[in-house]
Amino acid sequence: MEGRTESLAGREMTVSQFTLALRRLIGGSPLRAVSVRGEISGWRVYNSGHAYFSVKDSGAQLQCVMFASALSRCAARDSLRDGVEGVFSGDVEIYPPHGKYQLVVRRIAPAGQGGLAAKFEALKAKLAGEGLFDAARKKPIPFLPRVVGVVTSPSGAVIHDMATVMRRRFPNIEIVLYPVKVQGEGAAEEIARGIRWFNSEGCARRPDVIIAGRGGGSIEDLWAFNEETAVRAVAESGIPVISAVGHETDFTLCDFAADVRAGTPSIAAEICVPLKTELERKKASLELRLCAALRHPAETGMQRLDNCLFRLASGARRLLSERESALRNLADRLPALLRAPLSAAKAAVDAAPPRMRASLLAGCSGPQARLPELCGRLESGLRNSLAAKNRALSEASGKLSVLGPESSFRRGWSVTTDSAGKLVRAEDARPGMEIVTRLAGGTIRSKVESSRTAQSSAG
Repeated sequence: MEGRTESLAGREMTVSQFTLALRRLIGGSPLRAVSVRGEISGWRVYNSGHAYFSVKDSGAQLQCVMFASALSRCAARDSLRDGVEGVFSGDVEIYPPHGKYQLVVRRIAPAGQGGLAAKFEALKAKLAGEGLFDAARKKPIPFLPRVVGVVTSPSGAVIHDMATVMRRRFPNIEIVLYPVKVQGEGAAEEIARGIRWFNSEGCARRPDVIIAGRGGGSIEDLWAFNEETAVRAVAESGIPVISAVGHETDFTLCDFAADVRAGTPSIAAEICVPLKTELERKKASLELRLCAALRHPAETGMQRLDNCLFRLASGARRLLSERESALRNLADRLPALLRAPLSAAKAAVDAAPPRMRASLLAGCSGPQARLPELCGRLESGLRNSLAAKNRALSEASGKLSVLGPESSFRRGWSVTTDSAGKLVRAEDARPGMEIVTRLAGGTIRSKVESSRTAQSSAG
């Protein structure tokens, strides 16, 4: 080792040459197949299948990588996460693009939970026992919040990403930021203070929902959201709280106490704010359905009214025709009825003896003299009666032309029946059915290809 170190002295090298030389030096046998005991921090498995993390103790930390081939053979891979303590075996190498040394892990033997993981589990059990994580305590997120309160760092990308997502989804939304530290000493107290401030009377723009969170990091970076002070503030909030800490795989105690847990801050923004265009689409659909629901009874009522007027006019026309026919028949029969008694009386007079006939003729001279007058009065009465009936018939015909079906037909309405004359509705029509449609100017015979009711059109 010392000889190799001295061989580098006095040589001018580029950064890449130096890094490669150092890599060959560190890659010597003394730094191969080493085993390191420590606690996992920042465990991440990427789409490539490689895992990147650190192994730490109270005094130092070591960057590590475990490639997909080695991870797939690791029997303990499903239990590996932040806080797990173990023995990590592999080779020390330098990664030239970053100039950092790292342990390329070949094998992992878990040795139990580290200090932070044990502390996490102990506090989780304590708070769960107090009921802080009970589902019954969870409050629903408002459907459309007017004001969203955000408790996070003002300098990170988190607030920018959330604001971008929320304003893209619903431009009218108002966002109020309470700036806090999200890691380090005093961060948990600031987070708790922000949540309590939004719930206080001193908050001029009280939000409808609160998002508390930060971006990803190691278990140490996220630890403020595992502190009892922050967790209790989330659980005590009268305003619904969405916890949005780290990535999908990160879990904190604030996640359990919150009303909703979001995998990332951007997901929290999507959960919190509905899509305005989708709301407008649903509103338009509901308006169409409402208009159709209101229009259907009116159209049905109008059609029923037209049908009633059609039947009424037909009945009135038939009744008037029958009365007129009876009246004309009576008028035709009346002269014959009047002549029959006179003929009979004349025949009786002619058959009577002469003296009796003279007496009868003398007695009938007065009534006979009045007979032309009576016939004239009868004829005048019949004529006046017929004129009155004709006027009534004309008035009824006028009303019929206004209220009858022909008027409705001229306004664009029609009446559809089956071949037997029975009224047909849209829901009665079947493909292949023969129908007769009466409208202005005549009738149309057709066959049904398909039908659609007003309700299905609105849906």
